[in-house]
Amino acid sequence: MSTVPRALRDTAADADSRVLETRLIGLRREEFAARVWGRTPLLTRGTGDFSDLFSAPAVDELVSRRGLRTPFLRVAKDGATAPESSYTSPGGVGASVADQVDDTALWRSFAGGSTLVLQALQRTWQPVTDFAARLGTELGHPVQANAYVTPPQNRGFDAHYDVHDVFVLQITGTKRWIVHEPVHPAPLRDQPWTARRAAVAEAARGEAYLDTVLGPGDVLYLPRGWLHAAEALGTVSIHLTLGVHTWTRHALARQLADAALALLREDVEMRGSLPLGVEGPGDDVDLVRRRLVAALAEADPTPLFHRARRGQARPAPRGPLAQLAALDSLAPDSPVRLREALEARLVGRRLSTRVGWLDLSEAELPPTLRILTGGTHTAGDLGLPFVERLLRAGVLVPAGS
Repeated sequence: MSTVPRALRDTAADADSRVLETRLIGLRREEFAARVWGRTPLLTRGTGDFSDLFSAPAVDELVSRRGLRTPFLRVAKDGATAPESSYTSPGGVGASVADQVDDTALWRSFAGGSTLVLQALQRTWQPVTDFAARLGTELGHPVQANAYVTPPQNRGFDAHYDVHDVFVLQITGTKRWIVHEPVHPAPLRDQPWTARRAAVAEAARGEAYLDTVLGPGDVLYLPRGWLHAAEALGTVSIHLTLGVHTWTRHALARQLADAALALLREDVEMRGSLPLGVEGPGDDVDLVRRRLVAALAEADPTPLFHRARRGQARPAPRGPLAQLAALDSLAPDSPVRLREALEARLVGRRLSTRVGWLDLSEAELPPTLRILTGGTHTAGDLGLPFVERLLRAGVLVPAGS
């Protein structure tokens, strides 16, 4: 089995300035990894202007002109989420959609003190799409983005914890954040705060670990499990939350166990039936334990890990008309590059990506390795038929697009 070295796969990301260091944390990546990541909150003041990512006009554009549907938007007030029917309505003539956002109803709800939550902005707002993809590539963990738009002196949600890490980017206005230590450190995705409401409420009444006000350009990092509540102050507050859905050792253990069980499927003795009249595992548990331990030692969870990882995010957006135009104009001097956020991986002669897999010929391996190192290549240098195949598969895109 052969794979592309990590150094080659990271070349394209290293060519750009790291957004983690330059825009979010004010620390060197290595220091953040050693002292902060997954351990403790980090408040960074005045990292810069985030209006290139999101803004008040972006909010108005999304809710009034883009035909958003649920669940791309939620409405919350005083810890409760409003029913979708209270801020959606039919799309009108020619749009047989019953749950489009109703901007008038939304305005009335907002004026009454509700927080607007624009969810999955990595799918609906291009600057956030690009930023989240770059950050996810740097961190090695998938990233999603929500925006919270809160009227003055209002709170959208009570104290709670998330099951993913977050970077909070204050866009406009100010917001008071009250942070308490975890009641359940490093929760898994199936361990939400709602299962520990009483403990969360009690901890939130105690002394805060951090009580601070975020202003435009400030960034707050919170590892999963840390309790937090936020309240807008004198003006409308807009903040962007980048949720980092961290891979855990528990997830890796599950994939290792699945890989071991796949090996045991090929063991005829393990496929055998337990004795007649069995009332418990009996002596068979010792045999199974020995075989399972041996299978765990032999199992390789890497394919399962990468398959799950590819399913956690989407590749960079690419329009079908633009791709067709690239095919129609393909010439030896046409510049092409690997599509971003594709999670491409070469194992043997199979190229696996978020848009599917391709089995390659021996002659196609050298140009594939060149593509995976990043950068721009000409179609003639890679081979026109090969480039056409990868363009049709959505693996390559024209450089500069």
